[in-house]
Amino acid sequence: MTKTIAAINATDLHRLMNEGQALLIDIREPDEHAREHIVGARLAPLTSLQTKDFADGRAKIAVFHCRSGNRTQVNADKLQACGFAQTYCLEGGIEAWKAAGLPVRSNSKAPLEIMRQVQIAAGSLILAGAGLGATAHPAFYGLAAFVGAGLLFAGATGWCGMAMLLKAMPWNKSPGL
Repeated sequence: MTKTIAAINATDLHRLMNEGQALLIDIREPDEHAREHIVGARLAPLTSLQTKDFADGRAKIAVFHCRSGNRTQVNADKLQACGFAQTYCLEGGIEAWKAAGLPVRSNSKAPLEIMRQVQIAAGSLILAGAGLGATAHPAFYGLAAFVGAGLLFAGATGWCGMAMLLKAMPWNKSPGL
């Protein structure tokens, strides 16, 4: 049975952070963090999270966050195993933090998050394949089917070839990523 993490709202968390009682940990990927992050949050991507990363902060309350709170709750077991005495999830993630009017640092020059790039590229290729299949030649339906199969494979295995390809693109080679 998967555990859940108790939630804390953005206003209460902000107060605890200002009092030095809470450590906010951003479990999103570096590309997401580079584009926008909560001021004072420590990046510890879920994909490479290790309990030794937090040896210096275990006396504090740990609050993990992602974009909406879902990724944090889905991985509650892994996050609670980090060894903090008290572990919480930021209710609603960074989106709720922003809705509360609390400070975030944004970098509009940072590339879009890789998964958003995958969604844009895949959607464009599927639409192009369907449109060209209907207007130019039925063989173009194969493009839509190929991309759809790739998305299915990525969802089933957790490995996305398109994401790997996009990560290698020059626009995603900015410093800090």
